[in-house]
Amino acid sequence: MKIKISETKNINKEQIIELYRANKWSSANKPVELYNALMDSHSLISAWSGNELVGIGNAISDGQLVVYYPYLLVHPNHKGKGIGQMIVAKIQEKYKEFHMQM
Repeated sequence: MKIKISETKNINKEQIIELYRANKWSSANKPVELYNALMDSHSLISAWSGNELVGIGNAISDGQLVVYYPYLLVHPNHKGKGIGQMIVAKIQEKYKEFHMQM
């Protein structure tokens, strides 16, 4: 199935929690805080296989010079398909002119 990369914050909280749990990230144990943190990100990039959330990456930034990429997750059933690389490429494209990317 084709993977669609999207910059959107219109993601169901349960889909996010399932992705984090599938990757055994402990932040899934704080679903409200995790969801709010992602929604407050400067940017949020998601990867979809049909209606299934299969990857996510975010950026926090001062909006001018510096951007951090704290989260990058791909569902274990979809690893090895280049999804993480597609998410990184999309987010780096947006911040390509920034002085510092971390």
